[in-house]
Amino acid sequence: MLPYFLGCPSWNEPAWRGSFYPPDLNMSDSVEHYCRVFNAVEGNTTFYARPDAEKLARWVARMPAHFRFCAKVHKDISHEGDLRDQLGSTQAFLDLLAPLGERVMPLWLQLPAQFGPSRLGELAVWLDEFANRRIAVEVRHTAFFDKGDEERVLNRLLHERGVERICLDSRALFSCTSRDPAVLHAQSKKPRLPIRPAAFTDSPQVRFIGGPDLDANQPFLEPWLDKVAAWIEQGLTPHVFLHTPDNHLAAAQALRFHALLSERLPGLPPLPPYTDNEPRAEQLGLL
Repeated sequence: MLPYFLGCPSWNEPAWRGSFYPPDLNMSDSVEHYCRVFNAVEGNTTFYARPDAEKLARWVARMPAHFRFCAKVHKDISHEGDLRDQLGSTQAFLDLLAPLGERVMPLWLQLPAQFGPSRLGELAVWLDEFANRRIAVEVRHTAFFDKGDEERVLNRLLHERGVERICLDSRALFSCTSRDPAVLHAQSKKPRLPIRPAAFTDSPQVRFIGGPDLDANQPFLEPWLDKVAAWIEQGLTPHVFLHTPDNHLAAAQALRFHALLSERLPGLPPLPPYTDNEPRAEQLGLL
């Protein structure tokens, strides 16, 4: 068992065939292969669509009990109207995901950039309603990154409730000057905000958004290797998720992260082989 959780935004990535996945993999089996190596995934899929009962049953059958599915609350809850009006729909969302059990830990609430300090009362009510759950919140309003009173109020609200503040680091993405459409699309969608490496609970949450060149990402990744190693040595259980613009190299970035973290923590268990015939390291950009 790893002392931290590591994963990607999704397991359903056909571009991983022939590298992270076997070349002939049926993508309906991708979750099982993914879970052989990584022990967590960002639940991006639940932000855009609610899974049906059949899909949930397949996930439950193939995800180990220790796996973490950090399900994002659906966008019609987090992005449409007052959170205090969404308590019933949130409970229905949680009831839907109930078959996954403790795999849904923490539950992620990603708030839009328009959700500013004046709405913290809504957030407090919503968090108090679901205080029995592990929750992590991602904010994007610039006032929450200015190190002023408004950011301190947010941090205190989360800290007092045992809620984690998700840290998104997109510096590597925005340092990229490539005109590749995937890069431009990612830069148009991802927020560009200061980083906040918070650890309000025993499970700090990190989302690293890299560019398409893993070597170019490395200077931005190095501080996170030190931070995650320090958290683990403190007895915390970080959750770390690695992105690239189209996520074609997300698995490669995650494998590289673990390999480099092992240099800082020599006793760290290795990841399991990711195919029956382990591909050469250079196929996944590990060298």
